[in-house]
Amino acid sequence: LGGIAGFVGGRVDAGIMRVVDVLYGLPYILLVVLISVAADGVIGRLGLDPSSSARQLVNVATLLVAIGGVGWLTTARVIRGQVLSLRSQPFIEACRAQGMGARRQFVHHLLPNLVGPIIVYGTLAVPAAILSESFLSFLGIGVEEPLPSWGNLASEGLSELNTVRSRWWLLAWPCAFIAITLVSLNLIGDRLKARFDPTHGSP
Repeated sequence: LGGIAGFVGGRVDAGIMRVVDVLYGLPYILLVVLISVAADGVIGRLGLDPSSSARQLVNVATLLVAIGGVGWLTTARVIRGQVLSLRSQPFIEACRAQGMGARRQFVHHLLPNLVGPIIVYGTLAVPAAILSESFLSFLGIGVEEPLPSWGNLASEGLSELNTVRSRWWLLAWPCAFIAITLVSLNLIGDRLKARFDPTHGSP
């Protein structure tokens, strides 16, 4: 959508960017809660058991829709800016001079130049999605038992912290794996940015 907005311009660009602005103003937690309430209503009308696999599937789908619904916004803006920059490059002007169609310009010339930024920002967006899912599952909104999630494992471990017999490792290990995964993915994103973005500096 960011690429199309930057390439087509005009009203299409304005319309897509206004949608992005509106979605930016929606807190994703509120979005998850609203979708969860709607999903619970549908499950109640269908008479499904809350512990059934269908209910678990709905919970996971709710997370995917909520996190995915707002997770692409930053990438779309970055790609739009890249397209606006590339449109003024000599190779695109040469394509227009040759009478090349807009679709061929976008697919064969612009899109290959966008692979690097897409990979980089996609890699950087994954840690944010993992953290969001873990946080929501920790609150009991996202993935629920018996499906495993670092968030609900940490929530279960939190209840084991007491003065009688503290099983601290039940909380420590999920949090440690979340931290290790997020740091690792951020380091990978930084390396990819150094690899694909010539303005970022040498790797």
